[in-house]
Amino acid sequence: MLETGTKAPAFSLPDQNGDMHTLEEYRGKKVILYFYPKDSTPGCTKQACGFAELYPQFMEKGAVVLGVSKDSVKSHKNFETKYGLPFTLLSDPDKEVIQAYDVWKEKKNYGKVSMGVVRTTYLIDEDGVIVKAMDKVKAAENPQQMLESL
Repeated sequence: MLETGTKAPAFSLPDQNGDMHTLEEYRGKKVILYFYPKDSTPGCTKQACGFAELYPQFMEKGAVVLGVSKDSVKSHKNFETKYGLPFTLLSDPDKEVIQAYDVWKEKKNYGKVSMGVVRTTYLIDEDGVIVKAMDKVKAAENPQQMLESL
């Protein structure tokens, strides 16, 4: 996990519509950048729907929400459509940004060890500096925690 006070790594990734997004274009806004393992899985759906439910409040506070996983653009589009998600989902199949933000880790699940995305959320300020970093977040609680952090 990256430390608070460090500059957030730059990125350029496609969203669920295939449009490219960079961290630089969000300069001047607070960014909630959350990394999650997989579209349409129970925990990830809970987390995304939580952010969707609170999205108007995030906007009121001048923050944007960006979800990142290694799923494809098409998978993100299906996820967005199925749950009516109002925010941007970024596709990182090559794991470049996932690795830059240090969220690709060894995970243990029922005794089996594998590599995967550890659910992690960063709050990045208007100048591109990480001001809050949370790893191993609980999917259902994370959106409210981030709203309170603003």
